[in-house]
Amino acid sequence: MKILKQASAIILAAGISAACSDIPLVFDKENTAAEYAAPEMPPLEELEALETLPDPLEFEDGGRVKKYSQWERRRAEILAQLQHYEVGFKPETPRECIDARMEGDTLVADITVGGETLTIRSLIQYPEGDGPFPAIIGIGMGAGSLPQQIFKDRNIAMIAFPFWEVMSHTQKRGEEPLNRLYPDQLEIGSYAAWPWGVSRLIDALEIVGEESRIDLKHLAISGCSFAGKMALWSGAMDERIALTIAQEPGGGGAAAWRVSETLGNVETLARTNYSWFKESMRVFGEENVNRLPMDHHELCALVAPRALLVFGNPDYEWLADEAGYVSCVAARKVWEAFGIADRMGYSFIDGHMHCMLPESQWPELEAFVDRFLLGKDVPTEVTKAPMFTEVDVDKWINW
Repeated sequence: MKILKQASAIILAAGISAACSDIPLVFDKENTAAEYAAPEMPPLEELEALETLPDPLEFEDGGRVKKYSQWERRRAEILAQLQHYEVGFKPETPRECIDARMEGDTLVADITVGGETLTIRSLIQYPEGDGPFPAIIGIGMGAGSLPQQIFKDRNIAMIAFPFWEVMSHTQKRGEEPLNRLYPDQLEIGSYAAWPWGVSRLIDALEIVGEESRIDLKHLAISGCSFAGKMALWSGAMDERIALTIAQEPGGGGAAAWRVSETLGNVETLARTNYSWFKESMRVFGEENVNRLPMDHHELCALVAPRALLVFGNPDYEWLADEAGYVSCVAARKVWEAFGIADRMGYSFIDGHMHCMLPESQWPELEAFVDRFLLGKDVPTEVTKAPMFTEVDVDKWINW
């Protein structure tokens, strides 16, 4: 009997391993769930208050995701809710509206809609050689706020995303570059606009093709603070990004709104910068936060089954990193459900300046880069948050 049980366990483990190996690391479409209809979007007064974090694997009709093949439909529901209640809908731009070219080492994308053209110019820092090279899209510059040497040492290209060419840090509604193309998008938040720009940059890479010398199956994105939120929203909204690295993203990024509301002087839903979100999201402030049908552990989960690494810095109270930690633990359960937990990691370390990754966190970054950009067989089990060991995560997760 013991031998039979052991044999059964081996067969089961082999089956799970085979199934996990079939789950893609990246996709060739911006949004594989685009064809699903959005769920109903009730107004505030019709939404049920939920004291715990919503179950990311529960469909709006009450059913539950039981296998990976069902995730696409559930992912569509979460994405629609986040856009409807928080940031507005990311514009859909047909490929024929985009003209792309290389000007030396600069990728130029001209996006023309309604007779108006918006141009995104992204400088690419190339390694030595012919390529194609894996690449990281850095918000604002090179590798965002991550140490560039890590990428230079690995012959990884760095693509700067000039977010201000799409929308400024603190938008003036109706007066931003994106508004020239979409004048009706007056309520859109920056965290729908900037990911739109990232997606158009990736479109441009696809249009240019081999001339770009970029390996499109191995793209990462990273930013820190407000740009960390931007990287997370971009990775959640574009499935062509293989690795999302959100550095100190805080409230509006990885931190769950519900949990942040119970903390001190942190970035709560009512205190965030509303140029980044829809003004109408304000109705969910303070005591109404529990009426949100989703929360930001589900924003993190939208990256699944692709790779996500979240860095935190608890020295800065405003970042609400306890809420970020709870959110990461909850989000990781989606990857766990599909047997690919080592594709999602988090590391919260104090004792360093904001947006300056300490050397103690370099090994986590290097492991994720080596595995998901270079294809190396290295361990990526990263769940580091020593200051939060006493946090009662279970009170937020009842599923």
